[in-house]
Amino acid sequence: MTQARLNGERRELPEGSTVADVVQMLSRSPSGLAVAVNGEVVARSAWSARVVEEADEIEVLTAAQGG
Repeated sequence: MTQARLNGERRELPEGSTVADVVQMLSRSPSGLAVAVNGEVVARSAWSARVVEEADEIEVLTAAQGG
C-alpha cells in the first residue's frame, strides 16, 4: 500500500495506483476534472502514466462556472 494525501485526507492506495485510478475512485466521469500532484497540474493525457508515490499530495478539482 502507498500512503498519499488526497484532497487533504491521508489515504492508503494500492501499490502502483495511477492518477487515473484515483480519479476513477472519486468520480464516475472525468469530465470537468483537473488533477494536481504536489502542486503541479497533471495533463489528462498523462493520468494513466503518472504513478502515485509515497507521500504524494493529490488534489482532484471540479471545474465550476461563475464569475
